[in-house]
Amino acid sequence: MELALNLDRQTSQFFGFQKRAKTSSQTSRFRLRFARSCGAPQRVSFYVTLAIPQPLIANLQSLSMTKLTSLYHEYPRQFWLMVAGIVISTAGGSMIWPFMLIYASGKLNLPLSAVATLISINAGAGLFASFLAGTLADKIGRKVVMIISLALNGLAYFLMMGAETYLQFAALMVFIGLSNPLYQVGADAMLADMIPSEKRTDAYAINRIANNAAFGVGPAVGGFLAGRDYSLAFIGAGSGFIIYSLLLFLLARETLDKTVRKKQNVQLAHQPPDAEGYLRVFQDKAYMAFVALMAIGLTAPSMLWILMPVYAKTNFGVPEAQYGWIPTTNAAMCVFVQYAVTSVTRRYKTLPVMAAGMFIYALGVGSVALMANFWGFWLSMVILTFGELTIVPTASKYVADIAPADMRGRYMSLYWFGWGLARAAAPLIGGFLNDNLFPRAIWIGGISIGLVSALGLILLNNLTKTRAES
Repeated sequence: MELALNLDRQTSQFFGFQKRAKTSSQTSRFRLRFARSCGAPQRVSFYVTLAIPQPLIANLQSLSMTKLTSLYHEYPRQFWLMVAGIVISTAGGSMIWPFMLIYASGKLNLPLSAVATLISINAGAGLFASFLAGTLADKIGRKVVMIISLALNGLAYFLMMGAETYLQFAALMVFIGLSNPLYQVGADAMLADMIPSEKRTDAYAINRIANNAAFGVGPAVGGFLAGRDYSLAFIGAGSGFIIYSLLLFLLARETLDKTVRKKQNVQLAHQPPDAEGYLRVFQDKAYMAFVALMAIGLTAPSMLWILMPVYAKTNFGVPEAQYGWIPTTNAAMCVFVQYAVTSVTRRYKTLPVMAAGMFIYALGVGSVALMANFWGFWLSMVILTFGELTIVPTASKYVADIAPADMRGRYMSLYWFGWGLARAAAPLIGGFLNDNLFPRAIWIGGISIGLVSALGLILLNNLTKTRAES
């Protein structure tokens, strides 16, 4: 196979490829041609030829199918229903969300700074709803809150097509912000109900792979549709959420164990009334320390995600079209590398793994201060993504493992509340450092925050060795 990658010197963007295959009865030869333009008509090329025996290819194909079949049977069918649903809903939602501010700016004819407050309104509503989501998931069930969340999201995107004023947009952003945590908390709790502890890390990793694969497709399709008519992108987004809600309604079963809840109620009858609810979670001092440390540490990668595009363009002239390859790299790594990383991290205890992941997060954010071009910022994202691959599935497993069965929703709520706090604090801290010190101070502050969190997680592990971990 001959593969030509033409890389323009000025834009550093890939334009296309050509394929040629030479196959004999014994061997398949793959010839890769890499070409780079150095000013027309000159071009620099080099070739790599790979000769792979046909029996080896056949064995690899057979092995891959065997592994996929084995993996499918390791988990219940409802888990795979959730994976399929997250692909449908995420692909739909990501068709419009990256372009939401552009659409709203055009509709409202307001400055970008004013329109950007819609995102803050959405985040604030999500912080409030994260507490409500846990209580509902533990009382009325995981399935119900997930269906409500998906249906409300789908309805909001359909209504967004008719929004004309700032108040209408703000109301719908509150609508979406209130409904999003319902699904996230309910889905995490449902997965923990279905999957035994020793398989949860892999299960959360598979869920993340599906989510990122869909996120890699959605914006590309959405950009194509929005370029013709934004209504098409909104219809795609709304339809994705509605379809998934119908799949859950028709095919999923409730996983909340009501018998555990009844036994817990009998035990609580002998305790003061305020011992139930979130107070029980707040009394878990080790878990509250974990949430606080995660909220602190996640501020660092949130700063990179929110501020690096502006930093790269303002200070180094990296355009949006070129910068777009950086988040695409993150999504691709989450799809193709996540399971390999998880196969290593699952062998170790969760808190040390999370401390290592937070340390990598810190290095990725701090490295931005040393970069001055597209490839430098791309490398920073690659480093940060390895931290993400290490910490995110492991953190979800940790919460699921230590939470009592009847309190998983509340535990998950506080965990996601920490994420929300980090996203809310990141632009404020980064903006303050940029405006009052100097631009690179953003990344110096980011690495400092990440290292404090990593050290805190190590200390927490030493203090909680008696907790059940695997």
